[in-house]
Amino acid sequence: MRGRLIVFEGTDGAGKATQAGLMARRLAAEGVSFREIDFPRYGNPFAEPARLYLAGALGAKPGDVSACAASVFYAVDRYASYKEDWGRDYEAGELILANRYTTSNAVHQASKLERAEREAFLSWLFDLEYRRLELPEPDLVVYLDLPVELTERLLRARRERTHTQADIHEQDEAYLRSCRENAREIARDLGWRRIDCSRNGDLRTPEDIHREVWELVRPLTERQ
Repeated sequence: MRGRLIVFEGTDGAGKATQAGLMARRLAAEGVSFREIDFPRYGNPFAEPARLYLAGALGAKPGDVSACAASVFYAVDRYASYKEDWGRDYEAGELILANRYTTSNAVHQASKLERAEREAFLSWLFDLEYRRLELPEPDLVVYLDLPVELTERLLRARRERTHTQADIHEQDEAYLRSCRENAREIARDLGWRRIDCSRNGDLRTPEDIHREVWELVRPLTERQ
């Protein structure tokens, strides 16, 4: 009996980790058995190519590395994580809660391409990860949508708070805008459940967003 896979997706700064954490606490409170996973797995050797890419070791701009090449870096980490960590639980019927997944390659890497090329790229990407690597497809993708102006504000605040340097995605506002436009189209075409994380030009509270997310997730917990 296969499990269920719930993915939190969105552009940088949209609150994926926050919502995944809130959902984990909610599931625990509801007595639902689950596993949490997070990509990329920084510190794991299989995630090192993705880390180097984001750090600018392969080019100072996102477009310096092709969509397919960058996607392979992340796919290798995902495949290894499935084999090393959570695959057995998923195959035993466990609910898996993921902060990012194959969907992140769809959001970030397809945005590097001309619109006419994106459909072919997405077909290649999903064939690679879901069929050739035999990774499970999500049962639910929650897409957290946030205007780029708010994304930039949140990313600046996070860098100041953590004293970290922006990666090559976060440094490129035009790229972030392209990612958001691309993601909104993909979310619509693939049936992802889009949640607007802003209201009247400002952020909604994490708790307010969580209440909306829970209504989407709750049906998937009823098999327990």
